[in-house]
Amino acid sequence: MGILHEDYMALTEQVPSIFNDVLGPVMRGPSSSHSAAANRIGRIARGLVGEPIKSLHVFYDPNGALVTTHKDQGTDLGLYSGILGWEPDDERLPDHPKALEEEGIGVKVTYVSYEASHPNFYRLELEGVSGEVYRLDAISTGGGMIALQAIDGVVFEGAGDLHAAVFWLDEEVNEGDYSETALARASEFITWNPREGSGGLLRFDLRSEPEVETVEELARRVGASRSRILPAVLPVLSRRDLTVPFVRCGELMEDEGLANGPLWESALAYEVARSGNSEKELMEKMMALTAIMESAIQSGLKGTHYQDRILPAQSPLMVKAEEEGRLIPADINNRMIRYVSAIMEVKSSMGVIVAAPTAGSCGAMPGAVLAIADALGSSEVDRARALFVAGLIGVFIAKDATFAAEEGGCMAECGSGAAMASAAAVHLAGGNTRQQLTAASLALQNSFGMICDPIANRVEAPCLGKNIMAASNALSCANMALAGYDHLIPFDEVVAAMNKVAHQMPRELRCTNLGGLSITPTAEKIALRLAGKSPEGCSTSGDCACS
Repeated sequence: MGILHEDYMALTEQVPSIFNDVLGPVMRGPSSSHSAAANRIGRIARGLVGEPIKSLHVFYDPNGALVTTHKDQGTDLGLYSGILGWEPDDERLPDHPKALEEEGIGVKVTYVSYEASHPNFYRLELEGVSGEVYRLDAISTGGGMIALQAIDGVVFEGAGDLHAAVFWLDEEVNEGDYSETALARASEFITWNPREGSGGLLRFDLRSEPEVETVEELARRVGASRSRILPAVLPVLSRRDLTVPFVRCGELMEDEGLANGPLWESALAYEVARSGNSEKELMEKMMALTAIMESAIQSGLKGTHYQDRILPAQSPLMVKAEEEGRLIPADINNRMIRYVSAIMEVKSSMGVIVAAPTAGSCGAMPGAVLAIADALGSSEVDRARALFVAGLIGVFIAKDATFAAEEGGCMAECGSGAAMASAAAVHLAGGNTRQQLTAASLALQNSFGMICDPIANRVEAPCLGKNIMAASNALSCANMALAGYDHLIPFDEVVAAMNKVAHQMPRELRCTNLGGLSITPTAEKIALRLAGKSPEGCSTSGDCACS
């Protein structure tokens, strides 16, 4: 039987997973913080209603980031597709307005101050066809990850990493009323969430989805007024007995065996402990992600098209220029530019990508690592091992900092991607664990202060250039580490410093569309053109005819 526990998040939120927090989700859309995370919140909200949805009312706090970004950075696309029950890589995502209309779901958005605790705070009010109303508060925390906050005003924490059977009660019941039931025996956690005044929510968190009949039977037994099953939305589930061998870089290096062994093996051992899956299962999973990344590169190099974007396909220009001998010789770097551009363009055309660690930075790490792997002739297995190295660097960052541009600017996205890529590159070149960590430290140090200022609220420019810069930074730092350069500051301290810098950055420079290039006259004209409010003369190439 599960244990009665006040807050299972205390056992899980500080133990990131490579496949939850760092590499993934597999998705379409411009932004993991907006599109993928909103999709996950929407799918949980759909489970909360438990019947056809009549209406959705979304409340955004003007002091956060979503008021200025939800229309253009994929929040609406993600949230509404989740409400429809679609996955974040569903090919139907661009068609969500028509699907909402067909299902008779009315949508309303209101901007109102409610002292939201996070820039990406969602407050949803949903009405089912029966007339019952439900409220859900949740946060997008970066890279597609979410944090549930409350249901119907009752504190209800979770990350979508377990299935939850939830019961609405007018008063707390005795543990003996449910302790011997099948649902209790199958649960990892059993939690009582009290409502102010009286009553509350009794929840059972499980690794497998419970049978509806089992939940309904317990609802009758405890006298619940409502019962619902909320789906798990993360690929790696949590459990009660979760333990990992380390969670910070310093802890790994304190173990002489780990410090002197291959970093990819440490990463694999970590994820085996975190996920409960076998080494074979995890290697297959990583190879599948590698294949998606490589497919995105090939698709992008062929050229991509999408109506609602700023830039035409750029990566084919690099291919053509290289074929014609017009480029400055820089073999691997030019290859990285092609690969990074291709992945970013697939993302911007609603193709399938791996957020690594985010969608906004999805080109930097995969583009750099796979370009270097191709240049070195690395095997399929060694590419997967390199991505495990990158993933473990991401775990160290996720533990003590953030991937969310809304919290840390592009430093959190492309800076993290550069650190991950640099360590992976050293692995591909045959470097040891200490050299891989040196490269990661140098690359992250070089990224401090990078702001997030997407033009016209599209995650294209200057995002493309910053992804390419991150890849070049990764390559340079990898070679510096291989040559024996001293990184001076241990990686854990660099991560802690990055997190402090993130909290010192003004709100306007953290993906709010309120600063930097976002508010230049040309950017504003481009935004108007995309909204159909300015002449076609406003160029997508940077040579604006209406300036």
